[in-house]
Amino acid sequence: MLDVTTTLEDVLYSPIEPYDAGMLGVSELHTIAWEKSGNPDGIPVIVIHGGPGGGGQPAYRQYFDPKIYNIIQFDQRGCGKSTPYAELIENNTQASVRDIEQLRQLFGIEQWHVFGGSWGSTLALVYAQEHPQRTLSLMLRGIFMCRKSELHWFYQDGASHIFPDAFESYREHIPKSEQGDLIKAYHLRLTNEDVNIRRAAAKEWTRWEMATSRLFPDDSYLEKAEDLDFAVAFARIECHYFINAIFLEEAHILNHVETIQHIPTTIVQGRYDVVCPARSAWELHKSMPNSTLILVPDAGHSMGEVSIARELVALTNSYR
Repeated sequence: MLDVTTTLEDVLYSPIEPYDAGMLGVSELHTIAWEKSGNPDGIPVIVIHGGPGGGGQPAYRQYFDPKIYNIIQFDQRGCGKSTPYAELIENNTQASVRDIEQLRQLFGIEQWHVFGGSWGSTLALVYAQEHPQRTLSLMLRGIFMCRKSELHWFYQDGASHIFPDAFESYREHIPKSEQGDLIKAYHLRLTNEDVNIRRAAAKEWTRWEMATSRLFPDDSYLEKAEDLDFAVAFARIECHYFINAIFLEEAHILNHVETIQHIPTTIVQGRYDVVCPARSAWELHKSMPNSTLILVPDAGHSMGEVSIARELVALTNSYR
């Protein structure tokens, strides 16, 4: 455990700016934003953000030694700077895997490290299973395999027992007659033609996740729900993926885990992660005997928690 006086700034590398950025057309409809920072000749790492719909963040650059790594980020379809905004058509897991491969080819990278947390861990694992020969290692945080049990736990009944106060607002936004399937109810509202209905639902959906992401709730996280441009893309795209079971068969990752057994894999998992409980990390670890699981005893879900950040930086430093 860390000294309570240790701050996130003490753990992370200093902020840096990208040395290159651009847009890549990945279909007739979608264009994704990308950036590169750190050392152009350094070890390549692709950083896969969460959500889906969360978008990349400048702070993600700070988890890597900028003298050593070529840090590549992108905004997945429909979010961040990618266009069209909050678009659900042609937005699915298989498309995202293809987009990552297009980026690798665009940059002329033979192999790279793959770094992702939460939904980013999901997409990282699916990408590695599709392209194991391109994946040098998997650096994962807050494992989410998008199984029915995981979605039910967080969006219907489970996390609600730990955060009943935050859950009440999320649940009561939906009429009692529809509360038996909250994901379905939110999907109806997040895809409604009325912009005000979409925004109201997006705010409640996003606020629920932000309220539960840290061991100790943080007002700065709750403010993300007030940013409706962020919240609408975040909530719409998440709900779109979840109502469609992320466009894969149930337990897809565990069903195909043999394809990535040879890839060095490290999992950093908050012991008290309510969004993506440790059970999923444990089950993935047990199915991959050569993986390393780091259970962080004083953390929840967020990579912005000091003890999680410390382990992630130690992990990226280990490949220097």
